[in-house]
Amino acid sequence: MLVSMRPARRALLATAAVAIAGCATTQLDAEWRDPQASPGALRGARVLVACDAFEAVIVQICRDQMAGAVSAQGATPVFVPTNFPISPTRAIDPQLLLAARDVGAKAMLVVTVAVASSNVSQGMSIGIGGFGFGSSGGGGIGISAPVGGGNVTQGYAANGRLTDVASERLLWTAKATSPASGDINAQMSELSKTLFAAATKAGVF
Repeated sequence: MLVSMRPARRALLATAAVAIAGCATTQLDAEWRDPQASPGALRGARVLVACDAFEAVIVQICRDQMAGAVSAQGATPVFVPTNFPISPTRAIDPQLLLAARDVGAKAMLVVTVAVASSNVSQGMSIGIGGFGFGSSGGGGIGISAPVGGGNVTQGYAANGRLTDVASERLLWTAKATSPASGDINAQMSELSKTLFAAATKAGVF
């Protein structure tokens, strides 16, 4: 007796569509907040904004986006020179703390941006197939991409950390990721919105 695979194939296709759709939006991956941080303490304060990335253009776009978000929360963004060395792996950066004190910042917001994913946008396909042995059968799903061709776009991860300058205490930190896209400005905008939505909800501004 032959068993139709159409319902199984439809289920597999729906599962693939949901999985792909779930990866198509900027999302907050992780967050931590100091439970002793005072809510709204940075409203009206000066906040040092610094970004670190492999490419200078990413640094500039990130800084502009983050500064706009800081201003929107009622704080005043201040900056260090674009070539100022930033430690991306340390929660507290001594050099940056000195610079923050020099410009009278109450806190410093440091954002590190790195490539999180790459995507070949041309030629990718989803395949739904069936196989059978005797009277039994099964189905499979596969995603394929061309070899040596296609337009490569990148997704980014942004790690943000907010530090109190006077006490050198970490107040808040979070990580957000964006899907692969050719519009870096839009990616940085969504990343900054996602990070600041979390920071606002946490009450640090």
